[in-house]
Amino acid sequence: MKMTGSDIIVECLLEQGVDTVFGYPGGAILNVYDALYKRSDEITHILTSHEQGASHAADGYARATGKVGVCLATSGPGATNLVTGIATAYMDSIPMVAITCNVTTPLLGKDSFQEVDIFGICLPITKYSTIVKDVSTLADTIRRAFKIARSGRPGPVLVDILKDVTAAPYDFEKVVPEQKKIKRRQYGQADIDRAIEMIRESKRPFIMVGGGAILSGADGSLTEFIHKVDAPVCETLMAQGAFDQHDPRYTGLPGMHGTKASNFGITECDLLIALGARFSDRVYGNAKTFARDAKILQIDIDAAEINKNVKVDFSIVGDLKEILEKINAKLESEKHTEWVEHIQELKKKYPLTYNKSALTCPLIMETLDRLTQGKAIITTDVGQHQMWAAQYYTYSEPRTFLSSGGLGTMGYGIGAAIGAQVARPDKQVINIGGDGCFRMNMNELATASRYNIPIINIIIDNHVLGMVRQWQTLFYGKRYSQTVLRDSVDYCKVAEGLGCMAMRVTSVDELEPALKAALAADRPVVIDCVIDDDDTVYPMVSPGASIDQAFDASDLAAK
Repeated sequence: MKMTGSDIIVECLLEQGVDTVFGYPGGAILNVYDALYKRSDEITHILTSHEQGASHAADGYARATGKVGVCLATSGPGATNLVTGIATAYMDSIPMVAITCNVTTPLLGKDSFQEVDIFGICLPITKYSTIVKDVSTLADTIRRAFKIARSGRPGPVLVDILKDVTAAPYDFEKVVPEQKKIKRRQYGQADIDRAIEMIRESKRPFIMVGGGAILSGADGSLTEFIHKVDAPVCETLMAQGAFDQHDPRYTGLPGMHGTKASNFGITECDLLIALGARFSDRVYGNAKTFARDAKILQIDIDAAEINKNVKVDFSIVGDLKEILEKINAKLESEKHTEWVEHIQELKKKYPLTYNKSALTCPLIMETLDRLTQGKAIITTDVGQHQMWAAQYYTYSEPRTFLSSGGLGTMGYGIGAAIGAQVARPDKQVINIGGDGCFRMNMNELATASRYNIPIINIIIDNHVLGMVRQWQTLFYGKRYSQTVLRDSVDYCKVAEGLGCMAMRVTSVDELEPALKAALAADRPVVIDCVIDDDDTVYPMVSPGASIDQAFDASDLAAK
């Protein structure tokens, strides 16, 4: 059937099972938007307030579902406004396809109005970046984009399409896409047997779970594996909810803001099993002393992650779920009672603590946990509140904690919450953001109110850039250079002006009634929670220090 390039784009999206896209129109992409208009009963388009919001929403949609998120933008500034969201998805291995349109062929490369080389710009921050100059290659390019985005280690793909290609006619034939995720097997039975041997030889195994466990859908096989090994387990920021945190084996986050139980456990173990974890610098601290008494077994789908940051003793490259299933089939149940009890004692000796008489983010998160029974999807921005959200909410399901881990993108949360809520209308979606982050993309509240997307936005309002101020307090002699946000901005009035319900909470007594009202509202809500300027995230590891040198307020007081 002959159709225009723009109609081919929409047909390819439908082929791939796309039901929602996020974007912002403009001149170069008008043909595509016209085609979407004619198929609006099949694909929902969410018009965001800014293209960056569209990229974060597509990212949140993908994280909440495991499907490929899709965002659209026009040429020039529209395309470049997607870049931060594309890089965010790239750092956290999130499957996303960004479709942009560019100037027509005769104008390409001539500094034309709203022309930019978005293909070249995105090469370092995508799994694949391409420009389509011929309508005959359009359908296959889009199909390839989705295949690349979801296969192996997932990630974002950029497809830039010239405007005249979107108008050109061409014969289109439907193709049924491959349903099965493509897995790259780079191991054999001998590798499985060697991993099992290392586990059997271990007396003090410790398991560190990374975001790959969620991307692989390995939560079921992961739980079986942990119980068979009988080992304590920590989860990196990207892995929250991969393993039910109500299980007593769970020890919390590792690394810079990890619990002492996790950090001491990694330091004292004789076998560290890293599952779908890339060994971020925020996790290992000092690479030379990380897990210094342990052999390290790493399982990851990306061979480039092996020995990149931390040297390991043995590795298996492949899909984590598949590998764990093979290990589970041959591994007999181990018993490490004394070791597990030792870690339990560390958890009791070094619990997470905070001032429960004042309004704090930990109190907010624990109250939310109780009121939602730990079943909400939590999105965050980046900073102190991000760490508190990971420390004090109990995640029991994968894809319920959405946060920018690798890039650390301030302003990520609201867009991600919108994408997650659209994807999962059965879930309550709550965004936790600092006042500094909230300022960056608070315009997306207009998107939530336009479509009545009932996200709850909790501003952890300490009138400062909290995490940066924390570093200034600890390492820069309390020289608070450009981190104080005390001004005349009224976030409740801003929220109401953008069509949302708004409340301000300044005391412990006001917290629970406000949260209950927000949870019952069935409309977008903003709660401005005013906390102290100098609330601090503990534990903390100084930059470059060993993770077993984590300190908290009591350690500082003892000095």
